[in-house]
Amino acid sequence: MFDDSLPRSFDQLNRASSLGPLVERAIALRALDLNLRRCLPPELSQHCVLANVREGLLVFLVPSPIWHTRLRMESDTLLRHARSLGVTANRVTAKVVQEATPPLAKTLHKPLSPAAAGSLREAAERLGDTELRQQLLTLASMARD
Repeated sequence: MFDDSLPRSFDQLNRASSLGPLVERAIALRALDLNLRRCLPPELSQHCVLANVREGLLVFLVPSPIWHTRLRMESDTLLRHARSLGVTANRVTAKVVQEATPPLAKTLHKPLSPAAAGSLREAAERLGDTELRQQLLTLASMARD
């Protein structure tokens, strides 16, 4: 059932596969992200995340053009802070990305009323199709009493 040869943590993944450098980079980017966002105003810090550092460019993700503009206004502060951390950076950019929608499983549903359950039972009794009848009765059994 459980394969003991599979890595169980980032440490094991890091040591056990060629993904090690990728894992290390992700961990380093996350730490840098947390550190850089500390120098930003709290309302802006909550709406951006460092996505990459490449060729002297700090790349942030933001949810709207408004936060893109606000981040650009703080670029000098970010660059100074990045340099104080030993990061060679001379530009800041941001990419606007849409926020993910919540999964459907989290959608709240109204419970089935006793009246609706009664209607389902009545309809089930009139059916000749036994499979459909059983499905309607199962659905009716979910009603809140």
